[in-house]
Amino acid sequence: MKLFFHYCLYGFSNCYVLGSEVPGEAGLKDALIVDPGCMDEKLLGFIESNDYRLRGILITHDHLNHVHGLRTLKRIYDVPVYAGDPSVCESRANLVRDGESLSLGPFSVGVFSVPGHSSDSVVFRIERLLFTGDALSAGLIGSTASAYGKTILAHSLKDKILSMQGDLIVLPGHGPPSSLEAERRFNVGLTAAERADIQRAALVREIW
Repeated sequence: MKLFFHYCLYGFSNCYVLGSEVPGEAGLKDALIVDPGCMDEKLLGFIESNDYRLRGILITHDHLNHVHGLRTLKRIYDVPVYAGDPSVCESRANLVRDGESLSLGPFSVGVFSVPGHSSDSVVFRIERLLFTGDALSAGLIGSTASAYGKTILAHSLKDKILSMQGDLIVLPGHGPPSSLEAERRFNVGLTAAERADIQRAALVREIW
């Protein structure tokens, strides 16, 4: 597989194109695009110059800086959208569910629901790659509207993502890539969430 990273100035977000290196039908190679925060000439040129046929658009969560390019992308390519919400940026999407495995051309895509930053946040796993959106980034976890949301997100990440085995690469919606091992060891957002859980538990014990 070939992975193309594209930095979108709109919202300062990361967009990814994952492509096969083996031609299929009509000599075209299959590809997926993750979080099209923009759709510009450079991204279009990469898709076309590599003779890619898009098999799907994966949306980690429906925040505008990660889907801003979706309307333009859909005008150019007739390609299905997969997301944790049935409608994204006024486009109909195929609703994905926690624990589901998608077969999109040669790609097997694992789906993991990690609500907290948003109700529809999901992580997509393709082989060793984890597309985490804003749920997990280098050293941080996603912002939430409440302490309860932070707890839900931290527990979802620990139970479903950090428990995965192997040398996995974290590809977030913002910032540099990381590794799952580095996040297990050094993610300060998870550490802060753990401290908050301990403090809340101690407070409850005092009250009772």
